[in-house]
Amino acid sequence: MKKNLYITTAIPYANAKPHIGNALDYLLADIWRRYQVQLGNEVRMQVGTDEHGNKIAAKAQAADKDPKSYVDETHLAFKQIMDKVGAEYTDFIRTSDAHHVGAAQYIWQKMAPYIYKGSYEGWYSVGEEAFVSDKIAAENNGISPDHGIPYERLSEDNYYFKLSEFTQRIRDAIETDAMRIIPEFRKSEVLNLLGEGLEDLSISRPRKNLSWGIGVPGDPDQVMYVWIDALSNYITVIGYPDNPDWKDYWPADIQVIGKDILRFHAIIWPAMLMALELPLPKKLLVHGFIDSDGKKMSKSVGNVIDPEEIIDTYGLDAFRYYFSRHIPTQDDGDFTWERFENAYNSELGNDLGNLVQRIASMVTRYQAGVIGEVTRGEHDMQLYRESMDALSFNEALDHVWKQVRAANQYLDRVKPWNVAKTKDENPESADHLAEILETCVGSLLQIAMLLEPFMPDAAAKIQATFKDGMVHDQGLLFPKIYAHTEDPRIKHAAKTD
Repeated sequence: MKKNLYITTAIPYANAKPHIGNALDYLLADIWRRYQVQLGNEVRMQVGTDEHGNKIAAKAQAADKDPKSYVDETHLAFKQIMDKVGAEYTDFIRTSDAHHVGAAQYIWQKMAPYIYKGSYEGWYSVGEEAFVSDKIAAENNGISPDHGIPYERLSEDNYYFKLSEFTQRIRDAIETDAMRIIPEFRKSEVLNLLGEGLEDLSISRPRKNLSWGIGVPGDPDQVMYVWIDALSNYITVIGYPDNPDWKDYWPADIQVIGKDILRFHAIIWPAMLMALELPLPKKLLVHGFIDSDGKKMSKSVGNVIDPEEIIDTYGLDAFRYYFSRHIPTQDDGDFTWERFENAYNSELGNDLGNLVQRIASMVTRYQAGVIGEVTRGEHDMQLYRESMDALSFNEALDHVWKQVRAANQYLDRVKPWNVAKTKDENPESADHLAEILETCVGSLLQIAMLLEPFMPDAAAKIQATFKDGMVHDQGLLFPKIYAHTEDPRIKHAAKTD
């Protein structure tokens, strides 16, 4: 039965160029979306940009622009990378959108029974735009670990949200998997954070200290804390509260987030939803960071990997393949140009690309391009399906690659080129050869179907190659590229000279 499903991605600040972590968000969500569409479900996928806060205002000022004009330009880079990674989203939100602003103010008013005014004195992380407890500030020696910027000491009148009242309900939701946190060790992290209870949360800033943001309803001197504004986007983008369509898709089936924003999504967001008397998201999929050769990517070190450079050089499917198979879906991963290029040339070029080429050329050479009656392979897909359902996309691709390698091994074992030598004199050889090639094409069509969520272009080319029982040459799937590693063909040529 067809289901309405909803997957979300974290909305990044529109104050810097999109990075590899943003691209990973969009990729993971799109893989799941494509898989569910393949199963016949209706999927909404949300993406967007977080456009309020002091960081945005400061960048706009440095560019000699007003904040709105600034984000009108900068959000386009995020749209570009979403399109570049092949993320076919249905809903794009900007938190400066008029509907979102009005809806966020409505949410504030709905949460009013849990909001009170008080004085805040404590630490604030400018990098995260987050209030930090004395304990966390002390543990981090007064410096944000993710941004390297010292915390600021604030003393100001703010509104507070009674987060403390939701401690036990949040703990119950996480422990019972009513809101399931994947992977399991991230669930343990959040339960440890809940510890002895939550403190109430400051959810506004004086307008004099935060000019660029959504105003607090009924108080012209206060502006909403940027995380209250930003987290609301997951429901405002699908029409909450005024378009009843939102009810067809909420609660979200999956919310894809990076590990650095887990506490906002696993603590503050569910508390907000409880205050609104709305159901919690079903699952939080938490991915890790991508390092470069074991080191954290940073502009100062000069090891930042640009996702657009990868896609422009090697193609979209190569990017999607590496980051969905060689970066663990649920943990930290690592990228080096050498590792990437080896995976491209060896796994995509040799394992898959050559397999398609060999089979297509044999059907063309031995059977004038006629395949005959092809049925899709009958390899067991249970482990693949289990991995997809467990949101372990890297494991699912491992299972596909076992089929790719099995098809290569089958060819080497049955040696159709030897069978072909007697096909003109021996009808049994001709039948046997046709059977071998039909089996190979069937395996490839099953592999293509399994690859559709990950590598849609390659999957479509494989299907087009063997369409309607005939071979239609689509050219090389993955031409060899040696931009960052030594080309062994040059080495070989040098030896033979």
